[in-house]
Amino acid sequence: MSILSDLINIMYPINIPVETGVFSDTPPDEYIVITPMSDRLDLYANDKAQSVIEEARLSIFTKYNYQTLKNKITKQLLNQDIIITDRQYIGYENDTKYHHYAIDVMKEYEMEEY
Repeated sequence: MSILSDLINIMYPINIPVETGVFSDTPPDEYIVITPMSDRLDLYANDKAQSVIEEARLSIFTKYNYQTLKNKITKQLLNQDIIITDRQYIGYENDTKYHHYAIDVMKEYEMEEY
């Protein structure tokens, strides 16, 4: 598993379009863009990495009240054992009329055999 696939699955019940990196289609009134942020090896034993910590940012774009969507997403993430490391209002985009809110998350995974 990876944080990207986990986040896409976690966001599915919210019923809002989700894409990775950039929203490639005509954007609806609400959508989420997931951006991978880091992928680091952690917890070593016998000079071998035992786990990997993956981090990503969920950028929420909405033309409505961002608080409602922020709270739904936060609840979904916490119920699925995703660690929230930061939440912040990025701002209102005058040209697009979207509120932009970011939620940074992380999750630790066991190291896969290579």
